[in-house]
Amino acid sequence: NKPLVKILDTIMMTDQKYRVAMDKIEKEHGRESKEWKENIEQIVYYDSVNVIKVTAILDKYGWLGADEVGSEGNQALFLVIQHADIEVQQKYLPVMREAVKNKKANSSALALLEDRVALRMGGKQIYGSQIERDEEGKFHVSALEDPENVDKRRAEVGLPPLSEYTRNWNFDWDIAAHKKYINNKKPDTKNK
Repeated sequence: NKPLVKILDTIMMTDQKYRVAMDKIEKEHGRESKEWKENIEQIVYYDSVNVIKVTAILDKYGWLGADEVGSEGNQALFLVIQHADIEVQQKYLPVMREAVKNKKANSSALALLEDRVALRMGGKQIYGSQIERDEEGKFHVSALEDPENVDKRRAEVGLPPLSEYTRNWNFDWDIAAHKKYINNKKPDTKNK
């Protein structure tokens, strides 16, 4: 579906452009800067526009696989839902689960959405995909169910071991440190 491919490619670009810039802006200007705030405003704007477009596509066609809209188009569907508000995530989580069963979405992407929804609903994540910062700016794995078996669950959905994933965030995965952090965490700590 070439028209949808074009639309989804643009959505993918706008979803990622300002998120990719965040690290550079933070390093050069800091999180309190005008540049940081302007970038966040762009993310919020494009997220609101993109969710309208993507939910219209999903409502009309269902979850479209890479064979229909290309791998980037398929990824765009996921990213927009992943970045949406909790109501949208809850509405389309069952749609994405069905898409995974029908080989129209990746189980690894579904794992990320499952984790995000679980945390937003006050629960614990299953796959350890969600990372947060403490008050000092250090990264941590957000609350995690059964951390001893997380790598087994990650492998089942095609995700690398958690120790490999956390290296992308420049910290080491340590179960004992994770449990200590979660047990001592203040309730108002925000998820990244």
